[in-house]
Parts: sequence; C-alpha cells; structure tokens
Amino acid sequence: MKRVALVTGASRGIGAAISERLGQDGFTVIVTYSGSAAAAQALAAKIEAAGGTARSVQADVADAAAVARLFDTAEAAFGGVDVLVNSAGIMKLSPLADTDDGLVDSLIDVNLKGTVHTLREAAKRLRNGGRIVNLSTSVVGLKLETYGIYAATKAAVETLTGILSKELRGRNITVNAVAPGPTATALFLDGKSPELIERMAKMNPLERLGTPEDIAAAVSFLVGPDGGWINGQVLRANGGMV
Repeated sequence: MKRVALVTGASRGIGAAISERLGQDGFTVIVTYSGSAAAAQALAAKIEAAGGTARSVQADVADAAAVARLFDTAEAAFGGVDVLVNSAGIMKLSPLADTDDGLVDSLIDVNLKGTVHTLREAAKRLRNGGRIVNLSTSVVGLKLETYGIYAATKAAVETLTGILSKELRGRNITVNAVAPGPTATALFLDGKSPELIERMAKMNPLERLGTPEDIAAAVSFLVGPDGGWINGQVLRANGGMV
C-alpha cells in the first residue's frame, strides 16, 4: 500500500516542489491549498502524469475545523495519512516599531495557529511509523531586521517540533523541521531589488540562492527510509549561511 503524504501550502513554491518530489518518491500526495485551486489541480495532474497518485484538497490551515475536514477527506479517500509536511506559511516584514496588529495577527493565524491545527490532528490521527516535517526559516538564526514577527512564529514552530517529537513516544513517528535560507520562490523574490537578492545569495559560502528542489530533497530525506533516526531536530537548509 502506498504511503500517504499530506502537504500544506502545496500549490506553489517550496510546497509544490515538495509535493512533486514526494510523488516521485512513491507517496500518494494530498496537494493542500488555500486559494490557488487551479495551480493545485495542475500540480496534482502533473504528479499523476508522471505516474504518481495525487489529489488536490482545499483547506485554510488557520481554520481548525477546515484542518479536521482535511484529515477526514484524506482518510476517506486513501485510508489514512502517514506523512504531514507543514509548508503553508506567509511572510510579512516590518520593523517592530511600525508593526500593526493586523500583521501580527495574520502571521500568527497562519504560521503558528495553522501549524498547531495540523500538528494536533496529526498527533491524534497519523498512522504509526509516520513522519512530520514542519517548515521553519533560517532567519531564526540570522535574526535579520524586519523579520521579527515572522521569525518569532517560526521559532515557536521549532519549539513545537521538539516537544511533539517527545509526546509521540511509542508510536515510531518522527517530528522534524527544515529551516530554509533564502530560496528562489515568489515568496522570497517579490518586492526585493536585484541588488538585495544578489547580496543575500552571496551570504552563504556556496554563493547562491537555494532552490525549491534543494528544500524538497531535505524533506524527502527526513520522510524517507534513511531519515528514520532523525527526530526532534531542525535541519537548516541554507548553504551554510548560519
């Protein structure tokens, strides 16, 4: 029986690359999206065209009831879930002095509460022997200006990662996080000057931006047969930046 991987924020960027890679790895992939239905459906079709199995499902991770329904849908369609990858997230930047309540609330709702919602369902419903991978950010280590609230939500996700890995003792479920550095996605590139992008690309010793495929490879390792002894860890996939 094929193992089932549920990927949130899967319609574009890193989430799409993770979905495609896990499809290649032989997982049935549930391509979860919030608003980009056409992109998610196209990605599921692409995975299927390559010989994999995929289905797109809409769910806003900030909505606890929607997340519960997402797991219901996965269980009804495929019998259960073996892997959860929390890729859904938003990034809004502002110096703390200029940060308004709306920015704070939106980042907490999606990045923190959204992760809590999926982890809570996974803790109760993931099949034994499963894997959970949360997406963090290397800015937790870099501590760059204007990233304060965004990085704070991801630091909380890293803490949840370690604690849940202990709470799932006895079920052979690993819980890890991948913390990308600057990665060439629309989320990172939008609104940045070519000069800033070039400067950030040179910050790591490999002197390039990451690619979505680089991050997908790290996730593939953690959820695959060779990653089973890694648990409660944060893997910074950033070319050595921090």
